[in-house]
Amino acid sequence: MHVLIVEDDPILAGGITEKLRREGYVADSVTSAEQADTALRVSQIDLVILDIGLPGVDGFSWLRKMRANGGQQSVLVLTARNDVSDRVQGLTLGADDYLPKPYATEELLARVYALARRGRALKSRIIEHGPLTIDLDRKRAMLSGKPLDLPQREHAILEYLFSNVEAIVGKDKIAGAVASWNEEISANAIEVHMSRLRSKLEDSGIKIRTIRGLGYLVEAWKDA
Repeated sequence: MHVLIVEDDPILAGGITEKLRREGYVADSVTSAEQADTALRVSQIDLVILDIGLPGVDGFSWLRKMRANGGQQSVLVLTARNDVSDRVQGLTLGADDYLPKPYATEELLARVYALARRGRALKSRIIEHGPLTIDLDRKRAMLSGKPLDLPQREHAILEYLFSNVEAIVGKDKIAGAVASWNEEISANAIEVHMSRLRSKLEDSGIKIRTIRGLGYLVEAWKDA
């Protein structure tokens, strides 16, 4: 899951980003509404943690515009404003949750986790593909009943591939789904990760095809 923190305090933003990464999320931070627009254009963002008191275009205005443009990302509003009218305005504009400052880190993480689950409510949170089981919430994978030990980046690629079974996914799409928005992952790096994943799955009967010039395709599982 890719989380974008929109917060003009770089120390606070950096702290949230680091905590989320430790929990296994892909997380990035920006300091303005304009940078948030760029991040949404270039990356597949699932959840936005939005501070209302941004310089220039404030958080409420950005949220209104984002929803008007069809943005479907979950939004958790962070703000020092604690008036009921502000909460109502944020929720009316399309925020999914509201957390006033100051807040406990544990509560922030719990709300992020809850929004992650809610965002996946329209699709199963457990992916089963033959002997492979992926728990999207707990970020765990099992192969033939045994834990599949993967580095964070490879696990993110695994989730993306098996969320798009029988669809061709290009290296650029994979990079956009698993990388930080201001981070570049080369095609060669994707190939290395794919080689390692295939090696770990090779005895399972799971097939990941290379479609020359286009990307990769996970074949539908067929019981023997």
